[in-house]
Amino acid sequence: MARGTLRIFLGSAPGVGKTYAMLREGHRLGSTGEDVVVAFARNRGRRDTRELMTGLELIPARRVALRGLHVEELDLDAVLRRSPATALVDEYAHSNVPGSRNPHRWEDIDELLDAGINVLSTADIQNLASLGDVVGAITQIRPAETVPDEIVRRADEIQLVDISPELLRQRLADGKILPADRIDAALSNYFRPGNLAALRELALLWLADRVDEGLAKYRERNGIEASWPARERIVVGLTGGPEGEALIRRGARILNRVNGGDLLAVHVRATDGAAGESPQALEAQRQLVQDLGGSYHIVAGEDPADALLDFARSVNATQIVVGISRQNRFAGLLKGLRGGSVGARVVRDSGDIDVHMVSHPLDGRGTGMPRQRDLGRVRVTVGFILAGFLPALLQLLLAVNPDKNLATTMLVQLTGSVAVALVGGLWPAIAAALWSSLLVNYFSTPPVGDLAISDSQNVLAILVFVGVSAAVASVVDLSARRSKEAARARAEAATLADLARGAAGSEDTVLGLLEQALDVFQVRSAALYSLPGDDGGTGSGAEAGPPDVGPLNGGSGSRAGWRLIAGVGEIPSADAGSRDDPGAAGSPGENVERIDATTCLVLSGRVLPASDRRLLGAFGVHLVAQLERQQLLASRNEVLRLAESNTMRTSILRAVSHDLRTPLAGIKLAVGGLRQEGVRYTREEEQELLATIEECSDRLDVLVGNLLDMSRITSDSIKPLLRPVRWYEVIPRGLLGIAPDRVRVELPANMPEVDADPGMLERVIANIVENAVKYAPGSDIVLAGSAGGLNRATTAGRPAGELRIIDHGKGVPPDRVLEMFRPFQRLDDAAQATGVGLGLAVAKGFTEAMGGRLTAEATPGGGLTMVISLPLSAGVPFDVQPDQAPLEPQSVIVGRHHLPPLLASGPLSSGPLSSGQGPT
Repeated sequence: MARGTLRIFLGSAPGVGKTYAMLREGHRLGSTGEDVVVAFARNRGRRDTRELMTGLELIPARRVALRGLHVEELDLDAVLRRSPATALVDEYAHSNVPGSRNPHRWEDIDELLDAGINVLSTADIQNLASLGDVVGAITQIRPAETVPDEIVRRADEIQLVDISPELLRQRLADGKILPADRIDAALSNYFRPGNLAALRELALLWLADRVDEGLAKYRERNGIEASWPARERIVVGLTGGPEGEALIRRGARILNRVNGGDLLAVHVRATDGAAGESPQALEAQRQLVQDLGGSYHIVAGEDPADALLDFARSVNATQIVVGISRQNRFAGLLKGLRGGSVGARVVRDSGDIDVHMVSHPLDGRGTGMPRQRDLGRVRVTVGFILAGFLPALLQLLLAVNPDKNLATTMLVQLTGSVAVALVGGLWPAIAAALWSSLLVNYFSTPPVGDLAISDSQNVLAILVFVGVSAAVASVVDLSARRSKEAARARAEAATLADLARGAAGSEDTVLGLLEQALDVFQVRSAALYSLPGDDGGTGSGAEAGPPDVGPLNGGSGSRAGWRLIAGVGEIPSADAGSRDDPGAAGSPGENVERIDATTCLVLSGRVLPASDRRLLGAFGVHLVAQLERQQLLASRNEVLRLAESNTMRTSILRAVSHDLRTPLAGIKLAVGGLRQEGVRYTREEEQELLATIEECSDRLDVLVGNLLDMSRITSDSIKPLLRPVRWYEVIPRGLLGIAPDRVRVELPANMPEVDADPGMLERVIANIVENAVKYAPGSDIVLAGSAGGLNRATTAGRPAGELRIIDHGKGVPPDRVLEMFRPFQRLDDAAQATGVGLGLAVAKGFTEAMGGRLTAEATPGGGLTMVISLPLSAGVPFDVQPDQAPLEPQSVIVGRHHLPPLLASGPLSSGPLSSGQGPT
């Protein structure tokens, strides 16, 4: 059975008449004798739509109960049983109610199509998934139902239903779209003229792309290569040279003369290598194309002209922009013998595509790129030495054989020329061939011992020998050079692959790339400089060096206005070689690579050959990309911090508006009662009112303190004063205000000191204990030290001392442990009178500020254990006086708070402490 066809009526906005157009098409098909049914359609209370549904067979909708209501859905089984030729199904993007056979209506329609039923359906441009965020930004209303664009594009036909914004607003005002009580709100919100115009443009652009896809498929299917200028498309050909920026801007100016169109920049990379391109220039041009709203493409081909034209025809381009060749006249003459320059061949073979040949400052001045075919000065020198020595040696060896003839002599000398070509290249081999010919003429052709030749055949033989020697030497030289180029290209490709792999995996850092450059280029030092901007930031946009870059060799310096961002190896003095232009001549062995207008890479130690410049440029591009990544990461972190601060500010305002008013209301009520004239209170009543004031004041003090502490934490303004602290010093103060019968302190004697801020640590302990008392009523709270904590690593990577605060309440589910430490969180939505939910957030923030960790564990048998881990102190340990023997530890009781003896900085002492006292 053939699959049915799908036709979608796409509306630019609600109310443009999609359902009306679908029903009219149903009437037209019915009038031709086709079997048409209305499988599902909503009239939405509109009289015109309701009248159009009359006269068409209607399949009753399926009624489904949902939250006490009955909603209507497509009865898919009934339509399949009816099996009409064409079914009208409204709302293509509709989401079916839970429990339906398919989650979405478009999946129901797929079943109808599979059954061979043709379907007419409707959708709005706002229902397309790719445009949901755009529509939300325009209308401030996020679409509730969307369908993937690819699903809609599968439709056999899409028909745009569109009317002008003014006419749509008039229809709305006439009551043809919405009920009267919703008209005014709709006109002032969703149906504003600007919104409707923007939605209309979105619909037209989306459908234009769909039409363009259909046109491309039609041309491909019918083998049409000629350009059809249905839409302005400008292709800019890039060689990888610096002139590309001018070509891109010229293409953008041409495109600005028309309404709409595409700008496509394409770099054709030759299959035999990329010697003529600059990575920095290509990266800058890619960024420029994207900034101008175009797209950047890379294609490979043996012939750049043919590859460029093939690409232009594949995208149905209307115009091509290329630059005048940078090659000099001599190179241009050679090109002319082979058919002309790339630009000339593009003009000649472009057919009906217009070509713009753009002049630029570099035309005719040479490519400026190094030729990567140099065998090296040493090899060439050795080759010339062999060219003078080897033919004479071979002739001497031939003189030993009295039976030699001219042919044998020539073959032996030809072998010598080939050997010279393998070592020194073409020109030493040609010199060897000429020298060999003279030796053959003098020693092997009659008259022997004279350069004169008596036989004309011998003259021809010597000329053929010279020609064959030169030809063979040329082939051997080319093969040797290509072999060396291939080895260099393999090494370069491996290096570039490492760079790409590191960039893709976010493994590269600025210092890591510079260290890699040291190894690759075998230099002593590598430094990255940036020109500070007007705001004091670097040229790359960062106000300071990257996070992983620190001062090198005594700190970062400046280089006549250029600031040192990062460097590795033996960095020269920052003030050495003072100059305004970093590209000017510097110290011997220094290589300066200008990455962009504000960034340069400097390698010192040896002069790099020209063949390494392109690879050096690739390093520069990766360095700039890494700087931009770090800048984006810093910007992202700053945005997240600002968002957190904004959330915190909102929460604080909410707390101030409600939670702080509760204790204030209690204080005001008690004070008002005490100040009433004519009312006498007994002493007990006065004490009760005063106790209320005191209790509310304490609660208010705790709330304000936590709010201020949380504000300090979120603004990164906490500066702990760390010093060696013993747990015994801070626990008594942290337990003030806690009923003595609720807490037991059980710490081992002589627990080691930790590095902490005593005031912060007291607040941490107080907040955790108060939280435990609040959420574990009736349970004893135990403060215990853990000997195993000595081996636990902290955030600072140092051994830690631990304090465990244990309760036996109902505990916290594992999936809510992280949530517990967030600000303004209360377990099980506890009453707001118990606090604003900042206690644990403040405790965690203070602990981390001191270099420690605050974690939560389940208590065996039920409950929650909070673990405070702080780095062990590296200060001077407590020393017992040499004339005093250590005392046996004894318990010290503060109510029911059991403490070991407090160890002071002097002689050991022990004794009872009253509640509220600190260590003596």
